[in-house]
Amino acid sequence: MTQYAILTDLNKCVGCLACSVSCKVINNVPVGSYWNKVLRVGPNPRTEGGQWPDVYTYFLTVQCQHCENPACVDVCPTEASHKVADGTVQIDKSKCIGCQFCAMACPYGVRYLNEEERVVEKCTLCEQKIAQGELPQCVSQCGGRARWFGDIEQGIESFEAPWAPVKSGDRSYEGCASARMTFGESTGEGNECATKPYSASEVYHLPDVGNKPSFVYILRKEKWQG
Repeated sequence: MTQYAILTDLNKCVGCLACSVSCKVINNVPVGSYWNKVLRVGPNPRTEGGQWPDVYTYFLTVQCQHCENPACVDVCPTEASHKVADGTVQIDKSKCIGCQFCAMACPYGVRYLNEEERVVEKCTLCEQKIAQGELPQCVSQCGGRARWFGDIEQGIESFEAPWAPVKSGDRSYEGCASARMTFGESTGEGNECATKPYSASEVYHLPDVGNKPSFVYILRKEKWQG
């Protein structure tokens, strides 16, 4: 079974908000609402009682986690919230009655009521783009190459992000737009590797309350406070 998700390398995220802003633009998200939030965690001392400069900060991106067992789907009285074949959680607006049971059930607070349409909205993982083989907007617009997209069932090493068309040499617009690199290919030691190695203990998810969030976060050498 497919389960699409996003991997975020928190050591590479600079908090530029490109993912959040580009998401709002392409999905016409209302002013004051967000499908993708960027939260600052820190500055926190690395050791008890530590002072600057012995502190760390990271930026945590939070959106719909497209859970394996989504509570929002369980509580929806009209089946407007549902999982589809690619593992993502979607909302059928024609069925949504705006009761907001799903928003109350979501442990991550990533759903909201569109006041104009009177329906609930959230991240769709850019279903209109991934259906055409493209990447979610937040992944394609990440300038720090911190975000990667793929099928969690295939392992995070298979996740993809945009890359210079080194292999094909095609530097046309279409060539650059379609060029990809996998997370596994980018990981290693040395300046030629964009992603530094990580251990299994440095791979995290947001708190699991039985819903099994699909999104993955990597944070090296710092205390996870997701």
